[in-house]
Amino acid sequence: MDNSDLFICIDHVGLAVPDLDEAIKFHTEVFGWRVLHREVNEEQGVAEAMMGTGAQLPENAQIQLLAPLNENSTIAKFIAKNGPGMQQLCYRVADIDAVSATLRERGVRLLYPEPKTGTGGARINFVHPKDAGGVLLELTQPGNADH
Repeated sequence: MDNSDLFICIDHVGLAVPDLDEAIKFHTEVFGWRVLHREVNEEQGVAEAMMGTGAQLPENAQIQLLAPLNENSTIAKFIAKNGPGMQQLCYRVADIDAVSATLRERGVRLLYPEPKTGTGGARINFVHPKDAGGVLLELTQPGNADH
């Protein structure tokens, strides 16, 4: 896979928040963002909302608000350790299997052996932060026509 083919764009920035409704209220009332999508992902242990603003062009990045469903979720552990804030950066890809294989060939560790289901049915995986300069980097292959 050619270097130029790995990523399409920045899909979203994930923010860990203790209370989803409060975070939505803040982002809509203070920053003027709009709720584009909201769901609960039991497997990932989060309640989430995708926020957007202005014209929603396919290449426009979004903000993902992530609140823990319970104290054992990854987001709850992140907030306990770091407090609320930026939890991950997400790159959109056209073919997550091909990108995953290329990254593994280049010595990058992914958190899951196979992609899991993310927001809106997207296929997702994560690059280990130690292999991405300390940043939790998500890869997403959108599963709907919103992207």
